[in-house]
Amino acid sequence: MNINTNTIVSMTEANQNFSKVARIVEKSGEAVIFKNNKPKFVVIDIDRTDYIDISDDEKIDVVAARILKKFKPAFEELAK
Repeated sequence: MNINTNTIVSMTEANQNFSKVARIVEKSGEAVIFKNNKPKFVVIDIDRTDYIDISDDEKIDVVAARILKKFKPAFEELAK
């Protein structure tokens, strides 16, 4: 992920002035909040991004994979 330096906000600044973060997101589509000099959070404008623009089938696949990974030992035991 490439980060536009104009969209970077420190955690302290985000806590004290979230309206600034919102203005950045409205202008550029996203803001990156840094914590301890590292990117930690991304705030996105849902209407302007395709981060979560996936079909229902894709959503089901993601959830199914997560469940299978989490409960793999239990599923293996049940399969015996």
